[in-house]
Amino acid sequence: MSEVLISAADGEAIPLHAVGKQELDSFLARRPPAARTQLEVQSFKGALGQACAVMRGDGRIWFAVVGLGGEERPDAMALRAASAKLPSGDYKLRGVRGISGLQAAIAWGLGSYVFDRYKPRPSRRIARLVVAEEDLAEARRVCHACALARDMVNTPANDLGPLQIETIAREIAEHYRAKIKVTVGEDLREAGYPAVLAVGRAAEPERAPRMIEMTWGEQGPLLAIVGKGVTFDTGGLDLKPSSSMRLMKKDMGGAAHALALGRMIMDAGLKVRLVVLVPAVENAVSGGAMRPGDVISSRKGLSIEVGNTDAEGRLILADALARAAEFEPELTIDMATLTGAARVALGPQVIPFFTDDDKLAREIEATSGRVSDPLWRLPLWQGYMEAVEGEIADLRNDPEGWAQAGSVTAALFLRRFAPEGSWVHLDIFAWNPKSRAGWPVGAEAQAIRALYDLVTRRFR
Repeated sequence: MSEVLISAADGEAIPLHAVGKQELDSFLARRPPAARTQLEVQSFKGALGQACAVMRGDGRIWFAVVGLGGEERPDAMALRAASAKLPSGDYKLRGVRGISGLQAAIAWGLGSYVFDRYKPRPSRRIARLVVAEEDLAEARRVCHACALARDMVNTPANDLGPLQIETIAREIAEHYRAKIKVTVGEDLREAGYPAVLAVGRAAEPERAPRMIEMTWGEQGPLLAIVGKGVTFDTGGLDLKPSSSMRLMKKDMGGAAHALALGRMIMDAGLKVRLVVLVPAVENAVSGGAMRPGDVISSRKGLSIEVGNTDAEGRLILADALARAAEFEPELTIDMATLTGAARVALGPQVIPFFTDDDKLAREIEATSGRVSDPLWRLPLWQGYMEAVEGEIADLRNDPEGWAQAGSVTAALFLRRFAPEGSWVHLDIFAWNPKSRAGWPVGAEAQAIRALYDLVTRRFR
């Protein structure tokens, strides 16, 4: 991504004012008539997402404003709109009640993201924000990691398959001197990843399934991060309709987020021992594809009846979580674009999380609000566990219809494989289906800013 966060301006920085609806009248009263007229012409009302520049008579920018909306507690993410809308220039934010310089910088960086791999924009404007020196490295750390996740999710499956995820993981490992081990294809069977192999074996040889295992750090508590890496999901023999298949390039969003979160942790040098586990597969259709009714084994030794080949994500996560348990982590985080039911429940902008650990849940809720990364706890309702128990196998990957709560039953399935101790599962979407200033249609980094804040506070 272009560097839009700087420590010093080239010349005089343009003042940027963040104004809510409550402060609008007093703000306007302190501005000269010429400035008030321009703001009125541009219909600036302090609404969330508004951003505009006020010009001098000589054509230079006098100052700029961004709307904070009508909320009593300002949301730093309003600055995403400013970075997306304002003309090129170097801006410096004036003090804003309730918004730290760090969070403003992160919002600015997130709002500046553009995916231009296939459609370069040589004349693209660049609005830069002057950031305090003590905040610059941290803001860049978060923004660069989020950009990595978004780039991976935006990249189509013909250019990002299991091998390309491995390549990205290897580049991260090399940069941060982490150890990496990758098990590919039929070797997965002997290595003890039968479910990963079952899901990915139908793909072409150059897109063979693999388990990626990255370890880093020698001191501190052990943190395990697991991400679902289905680089394209046809649904398998239970083929998806074309409308549902259109966005399945993003079904590796969990892997992208796991690698991005791991990158942040390593870049910050947190005092943890880290393991990142990414099962990377393509759920393809061929003569080798798993069939509805097949019974497959898992690393944990539990047998699973495949009732639906389109419920493949939980199968590869089962093996990865069982591997995570062997490290005896203090905290395990798994992320996956797992169920449409999560979107029905909370839509595309709010991410549900599941955990049995009430203390961890409270920490996540607090950090979610603190960094404006919306998360919502849903219950691991034990009454639905019966729906995922099998008749001819230990478990079934398609819960019985009477339970209805698809995201809950998926989480209950995963809990059977999760390590002992603190574990949280996040059913992310990783996508903006509707464009708004600072949130273009396409990939979105979700939950990892909150999780990074959580890990930083817990293990510093």
